[in-house]
Amino acid sequence: MPKYAETTSVPVVKTKADIEEIIQKYGADQFVSGYQGNRAAIGFTLNDRQVRFIIELPDKSENRFLYTPGKNMRRTDEAALKEWEQACRQKWRALYLVIKAKLEAVESGISCFEDEFLANIVLPDGSLVGNFMRPQIEQVYSSGNMPALLPMM
Repeated sequence: MPKYAETTSVPVVKTKADIEEIIQKYGADQFVSGYQGNRAAIGFTLNDRQVRFIIELPDKSENRFLYTPGKNMRRTDEAALKEWEQACRQKWRALYLVIKAKLEAVESGISCFEDEFLANIVLPDGSLVGNFMRPQIEQVYSSGNMPALLPMM
């Protein structure tokens, strides 16, 4: 199955601006974007909640960029960079789609803000709700037992 926006020509910088514009439209009062290595982040404050999305960007040295599919021929450095940039554009457009869809679901009354953004809400210690809950969900499913309502009871 093809990836969403796998042939997009929208530059990453334009997609970041589109994300900022859409969250402002829905009432965000803070916005930040940045990257470290192959990880990129978008953060914003909306409905008195801080939200953060982190996406893993592809590594430029991956074989899918360095070699052609099928014949597995080495691409030129310029062609490899072009393939990598395309993969980055695709990831950013997919993130834009996710954020826009969640905001529209909330605006349309299909869902509420916390349900749509729960996994990406930033907790007071800087971690995300999703990262905090995933191990607990795994434990409940693997054991089949719900934790006690109050610890030590």
